[in-house]
Amino acid sequence: MEEQKKLSTTYKILRALGFNYSEEEYGQVSLWRVIKQFFGNIYRKRLEKMMDWPILAPVCPRKLRPWLLRRIGCHVGKNVFIGDYVHVDLNHANLIYIDDYAHVTAGCRLLCHQRNLKDYHVGDNAAKCGYRLGEIHIGKGVMVGMETMIMPGVSIGDGAIIGARSMVLSNIPAYTVAIGSPAKVVKEITQREGSSIITFQE
Repeated sequence: MEEQKKLSTTYKILRALGFNYSEEEYGQVSLWRVIKQFFGNIYRKRLEKMMDWPILAPVCPRKLRPWLLRRIGCHVGKNVFIGDYVHVDLNHANLIYIDDYAHVTAGCRLLCHQRNLKDYHVGDNAAKCGYRLGEIHIGKGVMVGMETMIMPGVSIGDGAIIGARSMVLSNIPAYTVAIGSPAKVVKEITQREGSSIITFQE
């Protein structure tokens, strides 16, 4: 009873403040956590805005943006290219892994949470469904085309190429080309004749 009362109080306070957590999540979310997250988001949002400072344009893609993504919480390897207006899931940036030599080009969005619709049925309110979280793994030398959206739980294998404006809902094997919404493999990259070692170069 006491737990239900506490849940109800937290629910009412957070709703009054404009936070739209589902009822399922209110049992796991304290007011302190929300306040902490709120100010953390302000800090991370400021870092995200710095990624597109025009005055630093020459060093933005390979120096500033990868460094800022690390500060936001992403795991970013060496010699990574991050294009203009790339957005990551600020609340769950620690679930994003971008490996060495990967290219995430302009306008891409990396999303690590989405509504869990597993138990959603006719007559239910989708806003009351909880969220599911999933890590995003972008392998070595991956090229992600402009304005692509990568969804939670997706792994993109080394050397894969994702066509522009794709929506990646499931894993993409290494050294393939995938395009579309949802992204589907349309080509497998062959190994160069006489070559047995894979290396990544700038």
